[in-house]
Amino acid sequence: MTVPRVRITFPRRPRRARDACRAGRRVHGPLARNVLLAATALPPVAAAWIGVTGWLAHTELLAAQHDLTALRESVTAGAAPRPAAAVAAGAPAESGQERLLRSAASHAARAHHLTTGPAWYTAAQLPFVGGPFETVRGIAQASDRLASDVLPPLVRAVPRLSARAHAGGVPHVLTELESEAPAFTRAARVAAEVRDDAHRLPRSTWLPAADSGRAQLSYQLDRLVPRTQDAAVAARVVPSMLGARGQRRYLLSFQNTAEARGTGGLPGAFAVLRADRGRLSFERFGNDIEMDGVRADVNLGAEFAAQYGNNEPGTIWQNSNMSPHFPYAARIWTAYWRAHTGQRLDGAIAIDPGALGLLLRATGPARMPDGTALTADNAVDLTERTSYTKYADFDERKAFFVDAARAAAGRLLNATDDPHLLPALLSALHDVQREGRMQLWSAHAAEERLLESRAFGGALPDTPDPFAGLVVNNSAGSKLDYYLDRSLVWAPGACTDTDRSVTATVTLTNRAPASGLPHYVTQRVDVPPYRTRPGDNRLLVSYYASEGATLTRATLDGHRVELIPGEERGHPVYTLDLELPRQSSRTLVLHLREPQADRAPTILRQALVTPLRATVKPAGPCRV
Repeated sequence: MTVPRVRITFPRRPRRARDACRAGRRVHGPLARNVLLAATALPPVAAAWIGVTGWLAHTELLAAQHDLTALRESVTAGAAPRPAAAVAAGAPAESGQERLLRSAASHAARAHHLTTGPAWYTAAQLPFVGGPFETVRGIAQASDRLASDVLPPLVRAVPRLSARAHAGGVPHVLTELESEAPAFTRAARVAAEVRDDAHRLPRSTWLPAADSGRAQLSYQLDRLVPRTQDAAVAARVVPSMLGARGQRRYLLSFQNTAEARGTGGLPGAFAVLRADRGRLSFERFGNDIEMDGVRADVNLGAEFAAQYGNNEPGTIWQNSNMSPHFPYAARIWTAYWRAHTGQRLDGAIAIDPGALGLLLRATGPARMPDGTALTADNAVDLTERTSYTKYADFDERKAFFVDAARAAAGRLLNATDDPHLLPALLSALHDVQREGRMQLWSAHAAEERLLESRAFGGALPDTPDPFAGLVVNNSAGSKLDYYLDRSLVWAPGACTDTDRSVTATVTLTNRAPASGLPHYVTQRVDVPPYRTRPGDNRLLVSYYASEGATLTRATLDGHRVELIPGEERGHPVYTLDLELPRQSSRTLVLHLREPQADRAPTILRQALVTPLRATVKPAGPCRV
């Protein structure tokens, strides 16, 4: 076997070096110039690209905003539902609302696409100057996710529900609503994610237009997210609460906000509401006098007893809802009813004349037995002011309130059977919920857990987040809270290593006239040991602070005052027994130390005749 001889040659070094130099002169010189020219031209080209695509994205976002505005107006006005036959057949018809939604989604997707890619990503990462680019990218992405993932199930639900109502009535509506629950839950989750992403965008950059766009987006998301969460919870609990799986009964309390209580107003007239597969009916009506002498057998714990026990909420029906935590009032009411009749109820609902007014705006007026029209414009005034002048007799006045409740309830029940009124009713219910004028409680634990997570559950939150609540209870036995104005100013102060100073300023004004009011309105059943005049009022004023807060001092009209300390659901509560003369204002100032005051607090808004005026001053982060 012959092994081949392999010749390996090595070029001489000097020759290789010279060749390399020649090659460098031939190749590397032009390449370096090209690279240098490209590097020099890249920033202007990238800037031009960002400028052009940014302008196009801005145009697309404006078009999407225009579509969404038209969509909101269409939903508010109510759109004709798809024909029942089309719904039953699953026909892919597209309504005007769906076209607007599809158009908005298309514009938002293009805006998102235009602000992606290497140029926008690199620009957003640049120190000091990248903030606006990051904000614009975030706005476009948020708009895309909202239009494609959040709004579609919500927008399409109303015409579907209306169509189901036309096709098979309320039972079919409940079936449709239940089927929408997973989509609503996903929409609520995505909306919360988008809100959180938007809040993480730069708050202040060198471009005011970007900052303004981010602020507007955050504002809209802060309003949208609770609505999506409300819709998700409603889709899960409303069908069962309306008897989709079996008959239900609820105590419906009509609160009189002319005499303030923690959940709103004095529980006057009431009714027992029956729900059976979505069909609603009233079994009976009554008033607070019926509960005289009845004792509610309910134990709400030592904390509740310490705070409210002296007012005997379990034996005095009129004091049953002094706590702002609605589940307490609901449990007491249903315990009263069981003691009175032996009947177990499935829950409780509270509304007030303000809620009736908002609902009657959607349904049209109700007619009372004497021919009086109960309308959106007169519901509050008629039931909480005029009636006291019109009916001097106690029994006649009580009968009037029951008649008003029966007339309004009847009109609302008739409206629920009219599919054409469904969009307007849903809009009115949203307004009622936004103002805190309707509260729901379920005796079924799984439903109640969901209800307590939303505002319409009326729960006093028990979280450590910043909180400020002003609650008044009328202790005079008068109806003068019709003339009560309230304001609350929450102002953060200096920080320490462990907490921050907070000043809460409460101003209460009694606008009651000096003369002309009936005795029943101005009466003082508290029989104070001091001289009073008709129109003078007396209130138990309670301030609910954040968990862990401490009161350092308080003043009333500039003079030092001692407040009664207490606690409810983790919140320190400071209470003042306050005389409020007619045609006067009094100012209570609380100086507190709070551990969690780096952001704005949740404000408890007790729903009375005149809404609370709340001002929250900015709270910058504590830097220790």
